[in-house]
Amino acid sequence: MSEDILGLHETSHESLPEAGPDEVGQQPTRRRRSRREEHEEQDQISDEEINASGRSWYFVNTYSGHEYKVRHAIKATIDQMDAGDRVFHVIVPTEDEIEIREGQRRTVKRKLYPGYVLVQTITLEEGDPESDNLWHMIRNTSGVTGFVSAGSELSGGTPKPVALTQDEVNNILRAMRMEQPRVRVGFQVGESVRIASGPFEDLVGSVDEINTEKGKVRVLVSMLGRETPVELDFLQVEKL
Repeated sequence: MSEDILGLHETSHESLPEAGPDEVGQQPTRRRRSRREEHEEQDQISDEEINASGRSWYFVNTYSGHEYKVRHAIKATIDQMDAGDRVFHVIVPTEDEIEIREGQRRTVKRKLYPGYVLVQTITLEEGDPESDNLWHMIRNTSGVTGFVSAGSELSGGTPKPVALTQDEVNNILRAMRMEQPRVRVGFQVGESVRIASGPFEDLVGSVDEINTEKGKVRVLVSMLGRETPVELDFLQVEKL
């Protein structure tokens, strides 16, 4: 189960393409809406709710890049159908990440599973009409392309959704709660970079080591005819 579900984290960036650019004239509105959505606070869930009896967590497929739209659409459907007693939480799994780009450091929300939304519902059972109705309600919500499903089917010929294990759910939500954001840099070991500030400004060297915990990078620069290691802050280095 872990390989089938959590493996999405490793492959989703390549296998699910991002949504294409907006049409001319629509871009500014679309971009503003996306920023509001991505910074919107998501559900704060207690450990008791996460592990509540009779509830399960499922991955719902969406078009990549439309995760927040789908989240809003599912929540609107829940309100419209008065299904709050059957669908409890709808989450776009994200984690905070510090992005270093062009000498600037900023905190961004990175989707852990592009193209997927996490939904907590009553446990969906085979042969249960209520489960079938709930499956169809979510499946027919705008932007939803299906559940992560098994080969067997619910009654009526619908693919049976696969519930995440409790360990998988806890791992995902633990990543979302991390107090220390991950650091993403635009270079890797072996690449050539330019030192942008400090006493070695404008020297070009190769990345020897990256320490994301300390926010430091060791660069080998040529000085006095030999390579010399220099430790720098991420902000002092830029990719050529």
